Amino acid sequence: MAPSADDGADGPPRSLLIAAVVVAVAAIVAVLVIAAVRQLPEQLQPVPLVSVPAPKSASPECAALMGALPDRLGDYRRAQLAEPAPVGAAAWQTAPDAEPVILRCGLDRPAEFVVGSPLQVVAPVQWFELTEGDRSTWFAVDRPAYIALTLPSGSGPTPIQEISAAISKTMPAVPLDPAPAR
Repeated sequence: MAPSADDGADGPPRSLLIAAVVVAVAAIVAVLVIAAVRQLPEQLQPVPLVSVPAPKSASPECAALMGALPDRLGDYRRAQLAEPAPVGAAAWQTAPDAEPVILRCGLDRPAEFVVGSPLQVVAPVQWFELTEGDRSTWFAVDRPAYIALTLPSGSGPTPIQEISAAISKTMPAVPLDPAPAR
């Protein structure tokens, strides 16, 4: 039987056209899925920090600690500080809009740290905690320079554990020096 003018004999077979369209759509879907899965992480913006009195921030002890700080604290990545960056300070963030973990080295003794203040020991650094709102600031009080670690709510134990490890490697323990009880 001779082909008729209506059965598409003068073009590619219909099944070949359908297969080509299916392959093209599948390729586009695959590219979109790969692009969605492999998106680059959001760029962290520099963290602004105000200067606070830190008379020992340029000390050899603080310099040693700053050189030993990890790039990651669990889910937190090291972030740049906005200029002018205070000496002896560092920050870590999980995302651009997230509250950072902030470390400051070389501070004065916190006024609230008095004889009888409760302390927590973390790998083997002794910490004094001050809480304000949904953030807490922990002060390492048994080292040659006071170190403050400010943690946002929900940060978990990893940041203070990893900072404690860096402190214990770089600074010797010293006797506690709390202010007299009020």
